[in-house]
Amino acid sequence: MARGKRKGRAISGVLLLDKPAGITSNKALQEIKHLFGAAKAGHTGSLDPLATGMLPICLGEATKISAFLLDADKRYRVSCRLGITTTTADADGDLVQTRDHSQITMSQIEKLVPDFSGTISQVPPMYSAVKHQGQRLYALAREGIEVERKPRTVQIYQLLLLSFDQGMLELEVACSKGTYVRTLVEDLGEALGCGAHVVQLRRLSVGPFVGDMVTIDELRAAANSTEAEGFDALDGYLLPIDSAIAHWPDVHLDPDAAFYMRQGQAIQVPHAPTEGWVRIYDKAQFLGVGEIQDDGRVAPRRMIQASA
Repeated sequence: MARGKRKGRAISGVLLLDKPAGITSNKALQEIKHLFGAAKAGHTGSLDPLATGMLPICLGEATKISAFLLDADKRYRVSCRLGITTTTADADGDLVQTRDHSQITMSQIEKLVPDFSGTISQVPPMYSAVKHQGQRLYALAREGIEVERKPRTVQIYQLLLLSFDQGMLELEVACSKGTYVRTLVEDLGEALGCGAHVVQLRRLSVGPFVGDMVTIDELRAAANSTEAEGFDALDGYLLPIDSAIAHWPDVHLDPDAAFYMRQGQAIQVPHAPTEGWVRIYDKAQFLGVGEIQDDGRVAPRRMIQASA
């Protein structure tokens, strides 16, 4: 006998989780969904189990704008060890090769920064979620299978060298979506002639979100709180749905225009931008996101239910 799906709370918002090391992003997501009793939830860009830091989780209606956070720029702080390469390009992998790095200087590393800044090409690592003929690369890698991967173009907006001591290099990287920091470190190590792998990786920001993260332990404590009725304490950590796209231009509709927009019709809005994406409001209420059409009208693309 088939069981019906368990319904959860119709709670909506964005949670800035500080993901701990040692668990997958999906495991973190499932715990958050359980703690909030949420009917629907999704994360916005996986972090490796080794990695910590910002993992925005969208609950309820916020899942409609999660794709925009997936496409957002990101910033990381990474510690890497020169002289050792691993199967996964990080400390979770098996040892592949050890090479001498004793002669490497900070000056040599600094000279390579321009080569790893701006528009660069990366070959996705085998231990990644990229699909090959319907299978995840990491699944193939675990079976000892390696396949050819096409290079991808990514943007490195900033590559800062923070410190270098006894083979340990600390970097800060601001980059576009799709950037593999493990691959960046691995390629930098090869350019130095000694190899390298990631020891620690922390995501500092995603799109407009910087800092103010909450840990799973803090959320567990809030869930067990007797002072604020559990859910009330948890819900206080949620950000409004439109905070994920707060840097976008906005348009405000009168009641008539808002009515037709909710029906899915494109609307001519005075003084609206001439192109791109916009946030749509009925007075102070966030309605969703729209896109400017060639004729100048604002077309609804992701509309948020009024109860959210």
